[in-house]
Amino acid sequence: MTDRLNVRPYTPADEDTAVQIWARAARLAHPFLADEGTGAREQKMREVYLVQADHWIAELDGVPAGVLGLLGAEIGGLFVAPEAQGRGVGRALVRQAALLHGALTLEVYEKNTAARRFYARVGFTEQSRRPDEEYDEVLLKLARPAP
Repeated sequence: MTDRLNVRPYTPADEDTAVQIWARAARLAHPFLADEGTGAREQKMREVYLVQADHWIAELDGVPAGVLGLLGAEIGGLFVAPEAQGRGVGRALVRQAALLHGALTLEVYEKNTAARRFYARVGFTEQSRRPDEEYDEVLLKLARPAP
């Protein structure tokens, strides 16, 4: 049996659920960042990112399983609950972003190898690299042409 997957707009009532998905997925994806998914990073997620970006929620069988943040055609964040990874949630969120904006860009930490593999599978290629001075890590800029 396949999961029923639905992508819908984020609403303010989704805040706690979106933050929980982000925190759990971010800790898994970014073990090299101290205090990932907590404290000041969580506060910034609530007060800045969820307010300023256009967000979408992916649901598996009616249960929120992923969150996508868009800043125009840039994916500012794509996080899938650990138990839902590998079930098409990330692909559905990228498809939603492409439906809205066509060509897409994003930044990903060089050390986040699982995300880099995922983005390569869905058509993103590396465009450039830059240092992230806040965390002394390397960020890769990836791009994907319009479908």
